[in-house]
Amino acid sequence: MEFFYPIVKFFTAGGAYMFPILLVGAVAIAIAIERYITLAMMSARNRRTWSRVEPALTSGDFDKARELTSKDDSPIARVLNMGLALQGAVRRRDDVEKAIQESMMEIVPQLEKRTHYLATAANVATLLGLLGTVSGLIHSFAAVATVNPAEKANLLSASISEAMNCTAFGLMTAVPILVVHAFLQSKTQGLSDGLETAAIRFLNALSARQAARAESRLELVQKSASAA
Repeated sequence: MEFFYPIVKFFTAGGAYMFPILLVGAVAIAIAIERYITLAMMSARNRRTWSRVEPALTSGDFDKARELTSKDDSPIARVLNMGLALQGAVRRRDDVEKAIQESMMEIVPQLEKRTHYLATAANVATLLGLLGTVSGLIHSFAAVATVNPAEKANLLSASISEAMNCTAFGLMTAVPILVVHAFLQSKTQGLSDGLETAAIRFLNALSARQAARAESRLELVQKSASAA
């Protein structure tokens, strides 16, 4: 109990604006936890999917890769499945690449969803702290101007305490939120880069297979010409 008493005293001395700051902090914590769990699960699923699909792509077995990705709903499987679905229908690498980019334009916003709210929450917490500071200073000046001289010192001290506590609490809320926001942005960027890397490797494997087929056809033509 002795540990919580200074915290309660600090909070109650900060005035009415401490409650909105606390609410902003609680919402930010909920968003951060949800985003971290979601991104961590997506990252794990992407790693599992890629470990199964990469050998098939490397060996040029696109039918097996298509079968693996069609049964998977991970982000990397959705990106690769879009390209693999067109692999047998079109021959140009550019057409497959455009289809993959279109798929990524749908998936990347889902990775970034709600993360930007954390930056907004940090700014709101800071501004609420400053608003509490202004409110406390207004109360202090009002106290000096209107109350009995014997009570001025106590009221002035309480008003300044309100101003400082509210500012401190706003910053104490905003700084961790900004750190978490930067961390989640980095994790999101890592997932996005992983999708791009997988797409490029698939396109390179597709180009290698097309080149091998073209070389094989050329050899057949040359053999036929020499035989004739």
